[in-house]
Amino acid sequence: MYSIPFLDIPPLAAAGGTVRLPGSKSISNRVLLLAALSEGHTDVADLLDSDDTQVMLDALRQLGCHIEPQTDGALRVHGLGGLLPVQRARLFLGNAGTAMRPLTAALALLASTHGAEFELGGVPRMHERPIGDLVDALRQLGCAVECTGQEGYPPLKIGSGSATGLQLDQPIRVRGDVSSQFLTALLLALPLAAQQQAIVIEVVGELISRPYIEITLNLLARFGVHVQRDDWQRFTIPAGSRYRSPGRIPVEGDASSASYFIALGAIASGDQGITIEGVGLASIQGDIRFVEAARLMGADITGEANSLHIRRGAWPLQAIELDCNHIPDAAMTLAVMALYANGTTTLRNIASWRVKETDRIAAMANESRKLGASVEEGADFIRITPPEAWRPASIHTYDDHRVAMCFSLAAFNPGGLPVRIEDPKCVAKTFPDYFETLFDVCSASPRDIPVLCIDGPTASGKGTLAARLAQRLGYHLLDSGALYRATALAAQDAGVSLEDEAALARLAAQLPLAFRDHRVFLAGRDITDPLRLESTGGMASRVSQHLAVRSALHALQLSFRRLPGLVADGRDMGTVIFPDAPLKVFLTATAEQRAERRHKQLISKGIAANIDSLLADLKVRDSRDSSRAHAPLKPAEDALRLDNSELDIEQSVQVVMNWWQGKTAFSGN
Repeated sequence: MYSIPFLDIPPLAAAGGTVRLPGSKSISNRVLLLAALSEGHTDVADLLDSDDTQVMLDALRQLGCHIEPQTDGALRVHGLGGLLPVQRARLFLGNAGTAMRPLTAALALLASTHGAEFELGGVPRMHERPIGDLVDALRQLGCAVECTGQEGYPPLKIGSGSATGLQLDQPIRVRGDVSSQFLTALLLALPLAAQQQAIVIEVVGELISRPYIEITLNLLARFGVHVQRDDWQRFTIPAGSRYRSPGRIPVEGDASSASYFIALGAIASGDQGITIEGVGLASIQGDIRFVEAARLMGADITGEANSLHIRRGAWPLQAIELDCNHIPDAAMTLAVMALYANGTTTLRNIASWRVKETDRIAAMANESRKLGASVEEGADFIRITPPEAWRPASIHTYDDHRVAMCFSLAAFNPGGLPVRIEDPKCVAKTFPDYFETLFDVCSASPRDIPVLCIDGPTASGKGTLAARLAQRLGYHLLDSGALYRATALAAQDAGVSLEDEAALARLAAQLPLAFRDHRVFLAGRDITDPLRLESTGGMASRVSQHLAVRSALHALQLSFRRLPGLVADGRDMGTVIFPDAPLKVFLTATAEQRAERRHKQLISKGIAANIDSLLADLKVRDSRDSSRAHAPLKPAEDALRLDNSELDIEQSVQVVMNWWQGKTAFSGN
């Protein structure tokens, strides 16, 4: 996950490959609550690991539910069987509507029957999301529910601390035209009170997002409760209903998340197409019907029960007018597909977008306009006409995961322009590894993948600076010095002389080197620490003099230029390896200043060091590096020089970040 202020996505050219989706958020949180309310234990397989499921798990643990991981990766939930071991709790539910609404209903019923008392709250945006219709329905039952801030919105106080009877003789009425989660919450909670009599729920007005109710009914049946449905207006929970664990239940891949990769396959060129695993045509999720909408726009889609395959079909995509009530979350992806259509696309019946993680109609309109699109929005519709001329845009994501994922697809724009996604970590709500997954199946022209070069002499701080910059930008890191040091260690292990150029080149060409979790491995052996020894650095300087070794490592270094970008540090990154890099920085601290830094660094690690010896060694290595016949150490002609003698690392990072910002298409942001 990219936990950085922004992520710049370069122009993308093609896509192809296989994507394995994370578990469905809608199914995951429903299953967790059902498992906790059931008798017996339930092993939940392929559960989504995200912010929303984490707040549900935390809440269930606070309520006394024992949850433990299994060796096969499943999560075992020990059901409470309708009991309530914890009578008082304050629950933080983030911005997870799939946790807030169902827990409100379940705890309201349990608090009434057990004399408990709970407080439920979340982030500020959660306190702006309406819950009044659910609260009104629970009050009809006789449950004590108080909105402690603004009436009709969280935070909530549930229960009075005293047991009270429930009023179950009359149907419970709930509005269906604001959020289907209110009805889902009642359907999940009311079986707890249906032991002696049937309970009826009546929907007032049109029920939106019906496919999500189908998910709920399907899962209720899996846990032993079979709800009778009369059209979409009346639901009856039979007398004697009781939750029983199904033993083991897998969670489907998320169909809403599939929509981004369905759109990707429809937008991107490429012979291979996109294969999606984990969700398919037999899905119980309503958002699988996004397949129908994508086909209307021209996507070529085939599939099986648990997989889909997508290729670009009609191009440009076909503009459509569509009632999106049946795919409220996935319909957002259609708004971005509309940017690539041959006319104006209208998405209707999407009023629920207004009360999601943000006002999604306004968000999609605002950000599409930044790209150059013409957009009209209404209370329950959005109308999008593609840009006549695309513009580079910094996309504000409103702490909404779906906004971030949708607009990543704008990087395929015909103008060849990058797209900046602000606060990319917001995707943690449902798909923490979304951007990594996207980059795995996308490709770009190497010239479009940005490279930031940091060159300089030994002990100039280039490695530390490059690592911090790569972390700040979310880019890959190439420590070219590590390649030469690893070659030297490999030669030492193999008994190869550092003067045997041909043998060294053969070693370098087949270097079994791997970088994992900030560690470096040579043939499976962790060499991170020996790589940084002064003696290894001296050997690397000798190895780097050989042209055949440098040639052997050239292709390996070029292979680090991968999406979304690269920070490369070394001595010839800007002059030889990446001469087309948009920014080249050359560090210029003196040998005396570098020796003093290295001395302090070694002493701080408990390594004995003599500053005079260090200075002498640095001068020898500087002379060798700058006078070698092949790729001598020198700044590139267009390099910006940075004297970091009086700067700490954060100051150096900020200087280079300012230079980098000036080189991007977002220099005005």
